[in-house]
Amino acid sequence: MKILLQIGVVFGVYWVSQCIEAVLPFPFPASVISLLVLLVLLTAGVVKVDHVREKSDFLLGNLGFFFVPVSVGIINYAGVIWENAAAFLTICVVSTVLTYGATAGAVRLTRRLLEKRGGGEA
Repeated sequence: MKILLQIGVVFGVYWVSQCIEAVLPFPFPASVISLLVLLVLLTAGVVKVDHVREKSDFLLGNLGFFFVPVSVGIINYAGVIWENAAAFLTICVVSTVLTYGATAGAVRLTRRLLEKRGGGEA
C-alpha cells in the first residue's frame, strides 16, 4: 500500500505539471515543471521525503532502462549525426567547459558565503 501511495504522489505531481504546461503561453517541459513542483512541496513540508523515497530509489536504480528506447531511436538518424559531427562535437566540448566553469564558480561562491557566515570549514 505504501508503494501505491508513493506512485500516486509522483504521478500526481507530474499530472499537475502537465496541467501547468498546458496553460503556459510558452513551451516548457512538464518534467522540469514537475521537478520544481516537487522541490517546492518538499521544502514547504507538504510532501515528506519518506512519501517518495522508495519509488524514487526504484526509478533511479532502473534509470538505464529508460534510455534504451532513446538510444535505439538515435540509430535511425546516424546519417544526420555523422553529417553534423563537427557541430555536435563542438557543442559537447563548449557545453562541458561551460558546465565545469559554472560548477567551479558555484563552489567558490558557496565557500565564500560560508566563510562570511562563519560556517567554518567546507
